[in-house]
Amino acid sequence: MKARAIFRHILRKSESRFGRIIALTGARQTGKTTLVKSGFPEHDYISLEDPVTRPEYAALSAVQWRERYPVAILDEVQKVPTLIESVKAVYDIYPETRYILLGSSQILLMEKVRESLAGRVSLMELYPLTLPEMTTKSWTDPVADSRLVQWLNNGRDLRIFDGMPLGDQGYARDTRHFDQYLRFGAMPAIVDAELKDDEKREWLHDYIRTYLQRDVRDLANLRDLDPFVRAQKALAGLTGELLNINNLARMAGITAKTAKRFLSYLEISYQVLLLRPWFRNVKKRLVKSPKIHFLDPGIQRAILGRRGQITGAEFESAVVAEIYKQLKNSRLPVECFHLRTADGRKVDLLLETEEGFVAIEIKLTDRIAATDARHLRNLADLLDKPLLHSLLLSNDPGVHRIDDHITAMPVAWLLGDGGRRWVGSRTAPTGTTDKAAAGS
Repeated sequence: MKARAIFRHILRKSESRFGRIIALTGARQTGKTTLVKSGFPEHDYISLEDPVTRPEYAALSAVQWRERYPVAILDEVQKVPTLIESVKAVYDIYPETRYILLGSSQILLMEKVRESLAGRVSLMELYPLTLPEMTTKSWTDPVADSRLVQWLNNGRDLRIFDGMPLGDQGYARDTRHFDQYLRFGAMPAIVDAELKDDEKREWLHDYIRTYLQRDVRDLANLRDLDPFVRAQKALAGLTGELLNINNLARMAGITAKTAKRFLSYLEISYQVLLLRPWFRNVKKRLVKSPKIHFLDPGIQRAILGRRGQITGAEFESAVVAEIYKQLKNSRLPVECFHLRTADGRKVDLLLETEEGFVAIEIKLTDRIAATDARHLRNLADLLDKPLLHSLLLSNDPGVHRIDDHITAMPVAWLLGDGGRRWVGSRTAPTGTTDKAAAGS
């Protein structure tokens, strides 16, 4: 089992008086059950997957819950929505009770939890593995922050990006993991060097079938899955592109209304990310369409049956998804957008912090040219906050300071575990400053 960065936040929250109820959601097979059962062995584990036993749990009164299961993990709780009312009653009456709610879709974040557990529940999300998590060997290993997260979290000293990647052992390891991520994604079950490629592909295809037969049927109650399958495949082919609902509907042979509904199912079940456009500058003609990104490149490619060379759009989606996962795990107050003008100027990823923006351009190339940074120049007139810095990411193995405001570097250098932790103006070995690491 790989270590998970989010566990330190779950553990810290569970030890506070505001963490008596924690809801952990995420896509199926991201490791929610394994993580909390390993991390909270003192909790009773109750699976609500079995339709035969569900009525028994639903019939328990608050007194019975307190007597039998005062501290418990409730898995797949979205299958018994009435239990959320029971949890609320137990919480309000008995202050010693604590519960962890697990679910494989954001249905936990929707009306029932918002209405019933408002002010009582802490919401957390578990995503596929990040590159730093992929480098761990057990769930108790500390998870290092990537250079990007360290930079955002520690004063934004540009020296953290400096170095010679080709001479760095950590970069060589991170590059291997990044290559595997691009080919097969980062679902925990198949991040295993001993598995053969065909075994990984078979697992991914089985995952897609299970997702359709269980999650989609739970969410949508669809009798005929064919229209959804067509829409899913069409979206997989559009990853990294601007979303056009009418175009999606035409490709899938469905109505625009149905296309919107299917898209929402994919979004709330953690299959896709709709990257919002940034358009607050009303004086500029900015595109207001979101971009579609699959959250796992292995699943996206398996849906299409692709095994060959990755496309530029797929590369962009994979990098955006990795950054998004890392930011979510770090719980930094950073918002993600894309930016595009009506005349075609674009920024693949725009990170908004309280102080300003970080612009990121992503290129599938092994050799960066000065022209690759053209969209990153002179962005200040488009934005309503300062531009803190711009990053040009690719597979070029060098770190290049293009100018005072733009730095180019390889993706694995920015997003791998870095092999070090930045502390002010010096470095320390990975893990030496993190007492809140998973399992500590």
